[in-house]
Amino acid sequence: MSLIHQIALTLIHNVGHVTAKSLLAEFGTPEAVFSASREQLLGIEGIGTVTADRILHTDALARAEEQLKFLKKHHIEVLFYTAERYPQRLKSCYDAPVLLYYRGTADLNHPRIVSIVGTRMASPYGLMICEQLAETLQHYNVLVVSGLAYGIDVAAHRQSLQFDIPTVGILGHGLDRLYPSVHTQIAGKMLKNGGLLTEFPPYTNVDKENFPRRNRIIAGIADVTIVVEAALKGGALITAEIANSYNRDVFAFPGRTTDRYSEGCNFLIKTNRAGLLSHARDLVYYMGWEAAASAGDGQQTTLAIALSAPETAIMAILRLGPLRIDELAVKAGIQQSKLPIHLLNLEIKGMIMTRPGNVYQAV
Repeated sequence: MSLIHQIALTLIHNVGHVTAKSLLAEFGTPEAVFSASREQLLGIEGIGTVTADRILHTDALARAEEQLKFLKKHHIEVLFYTAERYPQRLKSCYDAPVLLYYRGTADLNHPRIVSIVGTRMASPYGLMICEQLAETLQHYNVLVVSGLAYGIDVAAHRQSLQFDIPTVGILGHGLDRLYPSVHTQIAGKMLKNGGLLTEFPPYTNVDKENFPRRNRIIAGIADVTIVVEAALKGGALITAEIANSYNRDVFAFPGRTTDRYSEGCNFLIKTNRAGLLSHARDLVYYMGWEAAASAGDGQQTTLAIALSAPETAIMAILRLGPLRIDELAVKAGIQQSKLPIHLLNLEIKGMIMTRPGNVYQAV
């Protein structure tokens, strides 16, 4: 597919990502969209006369050609929705961008991706949590994502670099600039071990309405979103809500009830919008992650663990995927009142773990 046509599809005035994907579903390629007749365009559900005329009379192709010169000069990678390197977790979200612009070395389909968000007014407590998270996660082969804003965001990036964790900043503007400019130095380091990602083409202004859009990428690209510190209103809570709407795991660190920038975290936990983390190790436990083997590790010997007949049946079921205790009782044919003792034994043996919502999964 033509790169110019891919870029141009996102530059048509008032044609958003959902409409662009409808056009692609109908015509197959961006080139075919620009070759379509007015009658063909009007035959698509949701495409009216105004949108059809905008597609037919747009200057998007000429603007895309100019942009491509900039992208090539600055070694910016264009990731179209159908590309293999496009982040697949994000692709599963209904409002995923059709096109992304990327500079960096990190794999956006990394096996484990964690988004860390929070207030721009980070306290020493929040900064300590960011350090604790990075120190713990360095052993678990993760990629850390945040928004490169003041406060918790930049602390998450900085601590990730400190512990040699790849980290990607999601921007609310084009890659021709960096906002806030004070983070230019750390952004340069991230390009060597991580990267910078945006849906916004070069020369896009730093407008406040861009940042809620940016937040959906932070939520959608990751397996789990962690809110470190947040007030009751702000971008961190928006990101958490979006992550919940995508059916992603969300966790938060609680704080004192008198602390303004813990009110948001406490609210998320109180309303069951986020699981509670008291330490970074809790995240590893809830996600069921094993530490990545170091280069010097030899082959480990697996010891057989004796299981009772009910425990064997439970493990056979949980290896197929996590289940709530009521679902597990039905599938295992065990009375729900008798199930907890078997689950406790399996947890003591390190065979299973509990997740929020009374959900059990094999380790």
